[in-house]
Amino acid sequence: MSLVTFLGIYFVREAGIALATVGAAFLCENLLRGLAAPMFGALSDRVGRRPLLLGASLATAAVMPCFLLVEGPLSLFAWSLAMGAASAVKMPVGSALLLDLAPVERRQSVLAVNYTVVSVAYTLAVTPAGYVAEQGYGLLAVLSAAGYLLVAALYLFGLRGPLPLEASPSNEALYRNLVSVFRDKVLLGFAAVAFVFPFGMGLIAFVSPLFAADRGLGEGFIGLVLGLNSVIVALLAVPVATRMEHAGPFGWLGWAALMVAAALACFGGVPHAGAAFIAATVIFSFVELVFSSAVPAAVARLAPPCRRGAYQGAWTLVGSFSMGSALFVSGLLRDAVGWPTAWSAYAAVTAAAGLALFAWRARFKALSDSRSAAAPAG
Repeated sequence: MSLVTFLGIYFVREAGIALATVGAAFLCENLLRGLAAPMFGALSDRVGRRPLLLGASLATAAVMPCFLLVEGPLSLFAWSLAMGAASAVKMPVGSALLLDLAPVERRQSVLAVNYTVVSVAYTLAVTPAGYVAEQGYGLLAVLSAAGYLLVAALYLFGLRGPLPLEASPSNEALYRNLVSVFRDKVLLGFAAVAFVFPFGMGLIAFVSPLFAADRGLGEGFIGLVLGLNSVIVALLAVPVATRMEHAGPFGWLGWAALMVAAALACFGGVPHAGAAFIAATVIFSFVELVFSSAVPAAVARLAPPCRRGAYQGAWTLVGSFSMGSALFVSGLLRDAVGWPTAWSAYAAVTAAAGLALFAWRARFKALSDSRSAAAPAG
């Protein structure tokens, strides 16, 4: 992730590719990742999580450094599609594994612990990655590949023994299991408003560095501020999730969306680029404490136990499309109307989603409770 944060700058500045083209390639990468995620999630419900996670880590380690070979739009799209295919497993299958291991009443805390570990790793990496990027991207590519090889080694040697798995009924076809997820109107309704969270994440992770670079801020400063985001999340994610658990995952998402809207408004409303970047990042960091664990926990509440991987895969599709579209849409809007208007539009859409989450939270909770009650024990 620390490398991905600076890839937009690399492709625009070093490879000389137009921002809109870079955004389109990122969108295709995330679309492929998202489209493949439900299939891999459903497959993991049948064959297990570990072999898929191991293979995905090795594939990503091989593909990631090849961004150095990108010289134009064609090679950029080839690399992006390869990355999308290599990384399609990690989010749905990793989340499903965590949810397999966690008691129902402790899912948000377990997800928060995982998110904290990721945030600590990002914090330790993104700030030095910014300074390394200022010197050259070759070493950054090597270090990123080494990191994924280490993850593969941990899956191979550290994750041993039998793992809990609520397998799908043997008489249900994989295709039918997969299609049933996309016929769930409750899940589709939730995704229609909750997409603003991964979209906002895409704006912070991929778009805000380009906004800051356009305003004259250096990669070192950008990495330092984004590292502050991870410090906040690392320190507070677990206690916040623990306090929220009694209210359930749907209780605070409306407020979270309104705060994301406030963070995005800072980019368009605060005149000084450095101050806007810091204010938006800090506000978003505190909101991230809420939705980072609440959203996947909410999706898990809506899923039948034997389809947990498929449902996490469906949400990964929504998240991938939302994150991937952030850079593409921003490239178009920046050229058409400028940064301030673009940020104002993002804030307005996110605020509207927050109001919808307020209006529908009781319905989502009631429906998820009825599904939990109908699920077989154990």
